[in-house]
Amino acid sequence: MNNSGNSGTLRTLAALATLATLFVAGCERPPVDTVQRGYRGTGMVAVYNPRALDEQVQASLPPEAQAPVPAGGPKAGDIYQNVEVLGDLSVAEFTRLMVAITSWVSPEQGCNYCHAPDNFASDDVYTKGVARAMLAMTQRANADWQAHVGPTGVTCYTCHRGQPVPAYVWATDPGQPHAKGLASAGQNIASDTVAGSSLPYDPLTPFLEKDYDIRVISDTALPAGSRKSIKQTEWTYALMMHMSDSLGVNCTHCHNTRAFSSWEQSPPSRLKAWHAIRQVREMNSSYIAPLADQLPDSRKGPLGDPLKVGCNTCHQGAYKPLYGARMLEAYPSLARLTGSAKDMSPNSD
Repeated sequence: MNNSGNSGTLRTLAALATLATLFVAGCERPPVDTVQRGYRGTGMVAVYNPRALDEQVQASLPPEAQAPVPAGGPKAGDIYQNVEVLGDLSVAEFTRLMVAITSWVSPEQGCNYCHAPDNFASDDVYTKGVARAMLAMTQRANADWQAHVGPTGVTCYTCHRGQPVPAYVWATDPGQPHAKGLASAGQNIASDTVAGSSLPYDPLTPFLEKDYDIRVISDTALPAGSRKSIKQTEWTYALMMHMSDSLGVNCTHCHNTRAFSSWEQSPPSRLKAWHAIRQVREMNSSYIAPLADQLPDSRKGPLGDPLKVGCNTCHQGAYKPLYGARMLEAYPSLARLTGSAKDMSPNSD
């Protein structure tokens, strides 16, 4: 064989090796574990890669709680100016919580991330107003959404993990540019939001901000009045892909494989997910959307809407945020509505 023949063979082998690498890259190497979640023989199992799970657990370890402080003493609202949400706390507990929040949200920027350095009472720094709303939102989640967060609760760290902006936030997706008359109908473009599938790429706007109908299984045979379409079903499946990917679980986490639509045969986590969807809607519409005028463009999406929360904002691949670490127990002031948070609550009327 001449040199040109050898070169051609080598190029072919290189191309095949590249294709094989790309193919295998989409798979996880063993081992894989399964955890039974229902009756045997029904496929009710959760699938995990113990190697990847161990890495994720280590990355989800919560920080140590700030040292406790003595009870009692003057209230922060009586000593400091312009303390709207946490004024009912003692000065000692208020300071302790502020130190914790700084380490959770802005460890590099420090106090000046939310405060004017020469006047902590000033509202000149926009993030101070945002922080008030987020504190109220956190208290609301812990006080009134027990059906979702339970006693584990949430803190600022649940989402932020040491970053001023949580790693997993979203805004309305306008889609990719396309030629006039060739609209994509909101799908057929692989998107991380829906776990890399080509399902509708923005199910979060209709379902986690707006109140669109998620149920698509009709109990009426077509065409006798059923308004449920295949397209609607695809949008619902897109939301389910987002939820599954965000929690690191498969469909059996919330559904029974033999009767997906049956609530009576579903695991308890399906009801928890029902409450979760409604809680996230409230967070986005009642706490985050009103901040639009305060936020700079860098904190908004391409259409000008604020960056919002989704399932992965808190869960980040874990079936429970931080795998159930109960950080809230060390910060009970985040478990109840205080100060102006009572007025911000949607139930304040």
